[in-house]
Amino acid sequence: MQVEKFYYDNRTVKNFAYATLLWGAVGMLVGLWASLQLVFPSLNITQYGSFGRLRPLHTNAVIFAFVGNGIFMGVYYSLQRLCKARMFSDTLSKIHFWGWQLIIVAAAVTLPLGLTQGAEYAELIWPIDIAITIIWVVFGWNMFGTIIKRREKHLYVAIWFYIATFVTVAVLHLVRSGELPYSWLKSYSFYAGVQDALVQWWYGHNAVAFFLTTPYLGLMYYFMPKAANRPVYSYKLSIIHFWALIFLYIWAGPHHLLYTALPNWAQSLGVVFSFMLIFPSWGGMINGLLTLRGAWDRVRDDVVLKFMVVAVTAYGMATFEGPMLSLKSVSAVAHYTDWIVAHVHVGALGWNGMLTFGVLYWLIPRIFGTTLYSKKLAANHFWLGTLGIVFYAVPLYWAGFTQSSMWKQFTDSGQLKYSFLETVTYLKPFYAMRSFGGALYLVGVFIMVYNMVKTVKSGKLIADEPAEAPALEKETADMHKGEHWHRWIERKPVQMLILSLVVILIGGVIEIVPTFMIKSNVPTISSVKPYTPLELQGRDIYVKEGCYTCHSQMIRPFRSETERYGEYSKAGEFVYDRPFQWGSKRMGPDLAREGSGNLKKTDGWHFRHLREPSSMSEGSIMPAYAFMIEEEIDTASTGAKIRAMQSLGVPYEKGFDKIANAALMEQAATITNNLKSDSIRISPNKEVIAVIAYLQRLGVDISKPQNQ
Repeated sequence: MQVEKFYYDNRTVKNFAYATLLWGAVGMLVGLWASLQLVFPSLNITQYGSFGRLRPLHTNAVIFAFVGNGIFMGVYYSLQRLCKARMFSDTLSKIHFWGWQLIIVAAAVTLPLGLTQGAEYAELIWPIDIAITIIWVVFGWNMFGTIIKRREKHLYVAIWFYIATFVTVAVLHLVRSGELPYSWLKSYSFYAGVQDALVQWWYGHNAVAFFLTTPYLGLMYYFMPKAANRPVYSYKLSIIHFWALIFLYIWAGPHHLLYTALPNWAQSLGVVFSFMLIFPSWGGMINGLLTLRGAWDRVRDDVVLKFMVVAVTAYGMATFEGPMLSLKSVSAVAHYTDWIVAHVHVGALGWNGMLTFGVLYWLIPRIFGTTLYSKKLAANHFWLGTLGIVFYAVPLYWAGFTQSSMWKQFTDSGQLKYSFLETVTYLKPFYAMRSFGGALYLVGVFIMVYNMVKTVKSGKLIADEPAEAPALEKETADMHKGEHWHRWIERKPVQMLILSLVVILIGGVIEIVPTFMIKSNVPTISSVKPYTPLELQGRDIYVKEGCYTCHSQMIRPFRSETERYGEYSKAGEFVYDRPFQWGSKRMGPDLAREGSGNLKKTDGWHFRHLREPSSMSEGSIMPAYAFMIEEEIDTASTGAKIRAMQSLGVPYEKGFDKIANAALMEQAATITNNLKSDSIRISPNKEVIAVIAYLQRLGVDISKPQNQ
């Protein structure tokens, strides 16, 4: 048997490792700053650095920059060695690396500028979405080219997860990115209201599943056995884990929308499949931890294994908590509270962060042909990271329980016991402790960066690492006698891709298609009308400023919420909302009925509140939006927005785009006249006028007589 000599590409691995370190530090630093803004609102220094704009910057930086580069670092290193082949194309590797970094830079520029689609984890504007599609195809092309030319017949379990990640993320991205551009940078979603909410959390939950979980499970299956020098505990458990996980995960998105206006059948499906997820998830955790059987004595001394053990344990904790949170009784307590933030960060900081650090500590010395500069610094990083997670999560769990309890409490006379603002100010010490935990974690990252720099300087990159392996033998019928049935799939990467695609499409099709095709799932309300041009402009400014990151617009059918906010929300209210604004966290009160009923405030109140929130609500942590008093409404875009909405089915009259600005100025003049009576003089073409118009519209339609 002839042995072939070839070289592994470590240069691309190095590039992605450096990017992981850089963007990890940057993304977490932005997150720490945003958390401090909740304790010290004065840190909202400029409109470009307000919480509403920094929060999506932080989430995108950590998910797509830090974790994304970590995925590619691990895949490019492990795939070559599992396939016994160099990556298919060095050119594609370079395009992938630099293309991904340019996407990250574009996100880092556009999000602080307020250029956003307003959908969590999918905020990036349509030109960047196209770039992501192209670069993802480049990644898949390079990955499958490598698999096809492999010298190893068997596709190891890590590669199964890489394949499922590629195909599912492609589907998720294409569906969520359905949008109609109305300018070179801005667009409206194809979906509205309930449909948009379902698509968003089908995408949002599965972005967690197939970007933050499945590729990292692939990395766990490769790097943990390598670090422990032990085989994976159970091959059969790997098979069950993989197929059950990718089938069940895709159904779970609706559990983010319990007690909302989403049809009950979709909510129920989300609950059932979310609860079942605990079984394959814990199967993976058990497979990972039992891989260390016989090597536990090494964990005390090997810092890489310490990081990996904490990572897999955090994965187990998060994937137990997730199914519990999907139960309606638990969701009624946890949703919209800081409990959810704690849950998410146990996964992000524990599972993704700690596994990434472990891989970096294992991988960097090897590709530079040296040893780690300081095991002591790495151990310090481990303890700072672990303590950081504890100090981050525990205060937020406590805050979440406290929030929910305070929101729901009534006095003996049947009145709500606490105002919403009281619940906010009470939680400031918990937010401060969360920031302390985040700071500990970040200090650990800086220590790691220093350790990595010193390690790199002590060695030299083995850019083209020599390797050798026999060519892949031509298959014969006798070769596969007596082997496990799953081996056939493992030998066929194209079949593996197709089967993975079929498995993940089943749940998505069953949940999404009926919501779009069956009209009775989203009943209309005759009194609900399209937004006026001024209200539409105000709504877009509201989205631009990230107000949805703190405010919800979804009143659940709980006595505590209907007493506080008004009548519970109905599906037909949201048919013109692109994007939907149901929110996922309440650091401010729900705004669904802000313009009607007992919640209605004067135009002057809104003006002063936007200019200086604490002047109207003492102790408010809301950023000041005084710049809206100076910024002018982009009236040049009004016609294009109306035409885009008409194309999407919003029933504006034909030719309305031509007179839209006249209607806008007429409504703006009414508001400025109202402000004059409150001793406020301002030009009608300012952004603050549009935002006031939008806020005063909320809930008005539903308070009218309805015919459903």
